[in-house]
Amino acid sequence: MLCKKRFALNRIISPSMSLPDFVKFAARLGISKVELRNDLPGRTGDILDGLKPADLRNLTRNEGVDSISINALQKFNLPSRRKACIEELKRLLELSASIDCPAVVLCPNNEQDDARTPKQKYRDTVDALAEYGSLFAEYGIAGYVEALGFSISSLSSLPAAAQAVKASGYGCYRVLFDTFHHYIGPDTVGMFGMDGFGASYEIAYTGLVHISGVEDSIPVEQFLDAHRVLIGPQDRMKNKEVIRRLVSAGYLGVFSFEPFGDAVQKLSPDKLAASIEASLKYLTEPEQDRA
Repeated sequence: MLCKKRFALNRIISPSMSLPDFVKFAARLGISKVELRNDLPGRTGDILDGLKPADLRNLTRNEGVDSISINALQKFNLPSRRKACIEELKRLLELSASIDCPAVVLCPNNEQDDARTPKQKYRDTVDALAEYGSLFAEYGIAGYVEALGFSISSLSSLPAAAQAVKASGYGCYRVLFDTFHHYIGPDTVGMFGMDGFGASYEIAYTGLVHISGVEDSIPVEQFLDAHRVLIGPQDRMKNKEVIRRLVSAGYLGVFSFEPFGDAVQKLSPDKLAASIEASLKYLTEPEQDRA
């Protein structure tokens, strides 16, 4: 049975909340892990909300909360941004090391005008990981490679992400398994058929799992970040089943709540806390105990 120790809060769940308040909010819920972001509205790039690294370390230590990742280095596999990505990555790794944060998330290019062939996109992904690898190794930080399932994404498949990690030649990388992107991406049938995950994906390559639900009655091809909410019985993506299959397959890591929808982000702290507690109860209670 899962417990709260296996769950985290991504800061996108309440982007208007200050970082100190967010850390304390997680602690009050009994959640001991948080993910930081560099893309919050109105605070782009200000990951620590003006705090010094030592201040954040003291805060998280006092609250019993760990920062588990910084999200994210964007368009990491786009050659035209390689030089800029290297400079940004250096800053992210320096910050990660200074706050005892063990990982940085890498997101692929996700633009309609990306004219590269699928083969070239994959090759550029491998090349980027190979070039960044020495930096991650130097700082002792992990890189979580996220496959975005949108049709315009330059890396939409989890097995392809894992294969790129292998091909990079570096052991500092793991795959970020996002249940939303997995659901809308190309791998659903092969990954969650009768045989579980299948031979195309090794669960050992999973470093972190992002979870969110969708309840809107719209076609899957219309799913957007704005539809992502906390997970409950009406979740169309069956996150509860996915989480249990991941655990059964041997995943020992963290499940981080990452809902982008206004229905969650605009809740008051009290209502958000109640909604998170309800989602945790739904996800952790044994199936036979539910009416």
